Amino acid sequence: MARIAVDAMGGDFAPQAPIAGAVHALGALAPDLQIELVGQSAVIEAELDALLRGELAALAHVRDRLSIIEAPDVITMTDKPSVALRGKTNSSMVVGLKRVAEGHAHAFVSAGNTGAQMAASLVLLKLHSGLTRPAIGTIFPTAGQPVLVLDDGANVDCAAEELVQFARIGTVYARALLGRENPAVGLLSIGEEPEKGNLAVKDAHQRLLGAGLNFLGNVEGRDLPKGTCDRGPIDVVVCDGFTGNILLKFYEGIGPMLIGMVSQVAGLNPREVAGSLKQLDVDEYGGAPLLGVRGVSIISHGKSSPRAIKNAIKVALRAYESGMTEEIGRRLAESVPQANTSGTAS
Repeated sequence: MARIAVDAMGGDFAPQAPIAGAVHALGALAPDLQIELVGQSAVIEAELDALLRGELAALAHVRDRLSIIEAPDVITMTDKPSVALRGKTNSSMVVGLKRVAEGHAHAFVSAGNTGAQMAASLVLLKLHSGLTRPAIGTIFPTAGQPVLVLDDGANVDCAAEELVQFARIGTVYARALLGRENPAVGLLSIGEEPEKGNLAVKDAHQRLLGAGLNFLGNVEGRDLPKGTCDRGPIDVVVCDGFTGNILLKFYEGIGPMLIGMVSQVAGLNPREVAGSLKQLDVDEYGGAPLLGVRGVSIISHGKSSPRAIKNAIKVALRAYESGMTEEIGRRLAESVPQANTSGTAS
């Protein structure tokens, strides 16, 4: 039985969106799934009762698989991570992550303050040995198979060694959650040649050559929508969080633009077109795991809808059931002797 803690107070549309998303998840996913709604109990109870008596009445039978965990404080989107951690230790985010750290829940999902969630995850869940930073891994749609891109915003500046670490943890994710047997890793740069890129990228390229991974070399921005480069299909793309977040936001804007253009040219209803291009809908992927911490912490977009939260819970469930976090720890431990004997990055 899996138990997922959901931040009921996190996100622009809280508490309605996270609570409705949790109810939808219980109706769609495994019958033994349990969900904890973390936040202000009175607010959650009122919203939950209204939903189950109203638009979600057909799912009222899942109520006994929902529990409420009291957390009186709320971390807002404008709170600085350090202030939120020190001053709001009874917030829904901190309490929810403590549930995972103490073994009461198997994963945590939030659409709240990303910086605060990353900081709280680092403090409460800790990093795997061999890592200096975690990374946000996001699934990007392509013309072929989806591609995992990391980092997408956790780390604005990255050293070459950290990019190699991202490649390692991204490879484990691609195996565990995407089912890729031997994931191909590309390093995002301004050209495919090894000498292209800034100092960190050029250094990372050389380190990745000896890292024991299926490294394709540098890939360019134009390769991502295709999901492939001239050396073959891409499974994992590595970059710093500054570049990755810009890329992510650009991708988020492409879907609505394409749907509008196709609708206009073909004379179709935009909703019809959107249904056919579900892979361009950010809600379809729900949330992204913070990779590298010793537990499942799923970061969702601040504007997450109930469907996005439902899909984020699905990602959390798959991450827990696949043993992805433990596998990352094992893979990193295996890479340490290689680094010590060969002089390459771990």
